[in-house]
Amino acid sequence: MTSVFTKSDFIATKWFALEKIIQLIAGVFIVPQIFSALGSIDIGKLKFVESVLGLLTPLFFLGLSAICIRELVFHPKRDQLILATAFYLRMISWSVVFIGILIYFGLAEGTALSGLYLIIACSYLFKLTDVFEYYLLAKKWTKIIFISKISSLCIIVALQYYGVKNQFDVYYFAKLIVLDFCIQGLIYAIILKHKKQLDFKQWKFSWKLGASLLRMSFPLILSNGLVMFYIAIDELFLKYFYGDHENGIFASVQFLVIGLSWNIGFSIINALYPSLAESFQVNTALYRKKIKALLKIMLFLGVAIGGFYTIFGNTILETFFSETYKEAKTPLLIFSWAPLFIFLGMVYEKHLINTEALQKNVYRFGLGCLSNLILCYLLIPVWGVNGAAIAVLISHFITNIAYVFLDTESRKQVFSMF
Repeated sequence: MTSVFTKSDFIATKWFALEKIIQLIAGVFIVPQIFSALGSIDIGKLKFVESVLGLLTPLFFLGLSAICIRELVFHPKRDQLILATAFYLRMISWSVVFIGILIYFGLAEGTALSGLYLIIACSYLFKLTDVFEYYLLAKKWTKIIFISKISSLCIIVALQYYGVKNQFDVYYFAKLIVLDFCIQGLIYAIILKHKKQLDFKQWKFSWKLGASLLRMSFPLILSNGLVMFYIAIDELFLKYFYGDHENGIFASVQFLVIGLSWNIGFSIINALYPSLAESFQVNTALYRKKIKALLKIMLFLGVAIGGFYTIFGNTILETFFSETYKEAKTPLLIFSWAPLFIFLGMVYEKHLINTEALQKNVYRFGLGCLSNLILCYLLIPVWGVNGAAIAVLISHFITNIAYVFLDTESRKQVFSMF
């Protein structure tokens, strides 16, 4: 099944997988301690702020990640121009959004969460350096990504542990998010400069290329906006009907399923995407085999994650989390099956990028948003966090599975592959 991928493809995947496994181990060690130290209310506040600002991430990222990786694979001789243009586009966008946030808080009445909003917004400035990841992924140099992220992880976990032991407040842990992105970007720049892969003298902005990248990424900007609204819907409803405690409970479920498990599938798909893009250009038959193999891998991984939390979810919550989070048992059991649908949808999105049919991404996430909004309205007032988990699970099925079969062209492609 996996023989269609080359050794270099799996070397890239190996480093990504190892990174996620180490992050998983570190997360299991430190994150439950942070959740327990801050309590469900403060965690609920932090996650709510992240979700609200998450609605703006399409403007911060401009949907350039997958598009730039594809363009770097297709046009390697233009790598410096592509990276520079993407960086400056995102810098301009971040500046405009951040000024808007400052004006809003300057005109609005003071809020207890304004400090958190500004801290998390600043983290997106340092996140600009992930344009270096575009280049590293296109070149399949995932070992450098591994070195950068694990080095940063060691520093941040040590500081988080120090914060837990000294009972620092939520602002301390929010600032560590900024520091994490700063360290990663600095390490990327140092390594790439040392390997003579970056020439900042050639980093010039191209209006023509910038307009082309934005035109290609525009459907991703729209679909990413829908995704972030999709994610935030549940937390907005929980905040309105129940408050920060329920958001804190839901955040513990999201950490276990999304923060730990989901990232494994995400890393595998991202590591193998350059191989998919290469095959799409030169060998359609091989490309279809790779898509089929990747779908099978993701299907197996999704079932494994759902089965794991079904069997061990209650034990994990009782062992690593405080009594405050006991209400997370049932929503964890429900939500743990969401990655099964999400992973398949991620593979479908990569296919849409290659075939330049990204408008379908907008349609499917629009459908997902609508279904999630209706389900949250009906279920959360009655069943609280359990209702939020049910709404997310059903809407993910509609977005990632049902839409593919509703779309005639996609349905034919799936049937022809299998």
